[in-house]
Amino acid sequence: MSERSPEDLITDTLARYLALCDVPVRTEGELGDHFTEDAVWEGGGSEYAEKFGRTEGRQAIVEMLSTYLPPTPHFRTNVHLLFPGTVEVKDGTAQGSWPMQQLSRYESGATEMMVAKLDVTFRIGPDHPRISAFRTERLFSAPLTGER
Repeated sequence: MSERSPEDLITDTLARYLALCDVPVRTEGELGDHFTEDAVWEGGGSEYAEKFGRTEGRQAIVEMLSTYLPPTPHFRTNVHLLFPGTVEVKDGTAQGSWPMQQLSRYESGATEMMVAKLDVTFRIGPDHPRISAFRTERLFSAPLTGER
């Protein structure tokens, strides 16, 4: 069996973080393990900068994200789809950029398809990479139609 490349480990970490933000698929207690203690999570672009702002620190990020996840009634169902991106690894850190699609059904019954650009910086540790800076910027959104 071959060892995974640093780029693959980085992408795996981001994909697992996004899976933990899916509803109903969520594993308690793991979300914070994907961030460094001093991590920054922020919305970019005019829409997401206003909606999400900037959150600093692992615990504050987990608390902010938890306002969108069960048991808080926000999503009925939600899935994040990560598309191939670019990753550059250098001196124990990595920077990557990915397009991401999110399909959501909210508690209100409304549905939405959204595409965002994720720019993420990681610190590569001895056990696994952790997110040190996460920036999401909405590029496109539209309501979904069809059966509910």
